[in-house]
Parts: sequence; structure tokens; C-alpha cells
Amino acid sequence: MRSFRLRRLLMATLFFVCSVADATEQSLLTLEAATQKVAQDNPDLAQMLARAKAMAAIPSQEGSLPDPQISFNAMSLPTNSFSTRPEDMTQIGFGLSQAIPFPGKLALREQAALYEAEAATLSADELRLRLLSDVKTLWWQVFYLDRTMEIVDNNHTLLHQFVDIARSKYEVGEGLQQDVLLAQLELSKLLDQKINLSGMRRSTAAKLNALLDQPANNPVQLPATLSIQMPEIRQEDRLYQQAETSRPLLESDRQGINAAQSKLELAQKEVLPDFNVEAAYGARNNMPDGTRRSDLLSLGVSMNVPIFAGSKQNKMIDQRNSELMQQRYALQDRWNTVRSEITQSHSDYQRAKQQFVLFDTGIIPQARQTVASMLAGYQVNKVDFLNLVRSQITLFEYETQYWKAFTEAQQALAQLCANVGGDDIYE
Repeated sequence: MRSFRLRRLLMATLFFVCSVADATEQSLLTLEAATQKVAQDNPDLAQMLARAKAMAAIPSQEGSLPDPQISFNAMSLPTNSFSTRPEDMTQIGFGLSQAIPFPGKLALREQAALYEAEAATLSADELRLRLLSDVKTLWWQVFYLDRTMEIVDNNHTLLHQFVDIARSKYEVGEGLQQDVLLAQLELSKLLDQKINLSGMRRSTAAKLNALLDQPANNPVQLPATLSIQMPEIRQEDRLYQQAETSRPLLESDRQGINAAQSKLELAQKEVLPDFNVEAAYGARNNMPDGTRRSDLLSLGVSMNVPIFAGSKQNKMIDQRNSELMQQRYALQDRWNTVRSEITQSHSDYQRAKQQFVLFDTGIIPQARQTVASMLAGYQVNKVDFLNLVRSQITLFEYETQYWKAFTEAQQALAQLCANVGGDDIYE
């Protein structure tokens, strides 16, 4: 019986430990989870998608005829009796009229609205790319701050060991009191750095939560380890070609040019008249003496006459011409900016990658060997304590720069994907 209870207790304990581990794993915010969440929950992207959906409903409205008008009237009704029988011209009528724009105008209006709706959809795609880049940039910044604080903690532990060694040597008359004080001063500096890093992490996490539509103080816990990769990316010229066809921002500007061209063609047609077709039917009662009176039918066509074309329609053509040129210049300027952004991100990645490899394979291993050698020399009174502390501080700086280079490389990749218009940037 006792063994059965013990076995149940062990099983319950194991279940509790596994549950805690699963909950911890699920609470970790991976980079993939962050990018999925911003694409699903970001309110700015949601409002852009709603705008694009609203714009998509406009073309059919622009391409439809104006609503017909129905009229009812009593014509030539005598005011002394309000009877429809005595007067010959008295009639009760109803009519129907339909405005008909000159052929081609409706099609051009619908076409311009279609281009603008497509541009709105592409703008939402562009915002999605930019949000993904921003989320990745902030995520990697939090990751960097976590690694830096770990390094600060490790250095804090090592400097505590230095303090113990210096104090032990001082107590036996082989060391100096200033060595102990120097080590304690460096410990205080590390504490100050950790306070600053903690504040920066809270601020960065708040910005990340805002993009993910979460409370600013929502805890952000990232995985402690991940794969360290520095992939090869394509040459700038190939990325230019890819961006020319893949970047939604450029395609949105092209759709803006198409819309401006359609509006220009529509303005050129505005000097042509629009028509209005009318039909009216008048019902008449018989005369008081029984004489039958026939009903009346009226048909008509009217049109507007653009006699003020010089100050109205022609000015509209000038306006649309200028708007078209504006759109073309905007696309040219945007293309120059995109290429500049690609080159900048490409250069940032290559620089950070080279620094990362240098720290990983050369500087940090050498700095660690230097610290180990300095510590061994200090313990046998062959190395000054100040040089030992400086070597450890130098290693701390190099380890921090190692993670900074890695983070900047990942952030440059995130920005490069957004600049090109997709993730397919690797060799």
C-alpha cells in the first residue's frame, strides 16, 4: 500500500514537472510565432486590408449608369375646381429619364477605380512586409539584450572570484588592498550596465508588444538558444531585378500611373457631351360631355454643351497630365530609393557577417586564452591585478560585440527581405 502511494506521488510529481516545462515552452516567443502573430493581429495592417476591401467595391459603382429618375405630375390642373375633366390639357402624367454618359466614359472611370483598388491591395502587402521587418528587428534586439545581460551576469560571477582571490592574497600579505577596491569598482560598473540593459529591454519589448497587438507590459520570453547561421545572399544586381518585379511598393506606383493615365483619357473625353433620354406619359379623363380624349406620350433627348471647355475641361486635361507626370516621377524616385535600401542592407549584412566570423574564430578565443593566462600569472604574482581586470573587461566587450554583430546581421537580412519584396534572397 505504501509503495502504491509512493508510486502515485512520483507520477503526480512527474506530471507537474512536465506540465510546467510544456507551459514554459509554449510561452516562449519564437521568431516564427512573432511574424505569424503580427500578420494576423496587427491593427494597422487590419485597417489597410479593410481599406483595400472598400476600394475593391468602387469599380463596379464607377462603371454603372446613373440611377434612372421616375417622375409623377398633374399638368394644367384648374385651381378653381381641381378637376381633371373640364380642361382639355389637364392630364396626370408620369415620366422616366436616364442619363447616359458619352460612350467610353464609364469604362474609363471603372478602369481607373480598378487600378486604384489594386494599388490599395499592394499598399497593404507593402505594409505587411514592413511590419514583418520591424517585428524581426525588434525580436533580434531583445535577443541581443538577453545575451548581453547573460554576459554581464557571467562577468559579475568572474569578478567576484577575482575579488575573492585578491582578498585572499591581501590577507596573507601577498596582495594590495587597491586590488580588492578595483575589483569592487568594476562590479559596480557591471551593475550599472545591467540596469541600463534592463531598461532598454523593457522599452524594446513594449514596442514589440505594440506591433503584436498586446499590452505593452506583456512578458516577452525568447528562446535562450537557436541556430547560428550566416547564409550566403545574392548579389545586388540580382536583388535589384527581383525587387523590380516583387516589391509591392513599386507595383503600387505602377498601378497609380495606370490610374492617372485612365483619368487623363477620361478628361479628354469630357469635352464630348453626355446624354439624357426621357419618356413621359400623360393620362387624360373624358370631357364632361363624354367626349373621349386620347392620352399623350412625350419623348425627348437632351445633352450638355461644353461651351466653357477653355476654363473647365481643358484645365482638367492639364491637371490630369500633371498628375500623370507626378506619378511617373514618384515611381522613378521610389525605384532609386529601393535600390539604395537594398545596397545599404546588403552592405550592412556583409559587414556584420565578417565581424561575426572574426570575433567567433579569432578575437574571442584569443581573448579567453589571454584572461586564463593572466589569471594563472596573477595567482603566482607574475601579473599585475589591473592587467587581469582589464583583460576580463576586454573579453566582456568582445563577447558583447560578437552578439551585436550577429544581431545586426539578422536585422539586415530582415530589412533586405522587406526591401526586395520576399524571403527568396539566398544563394
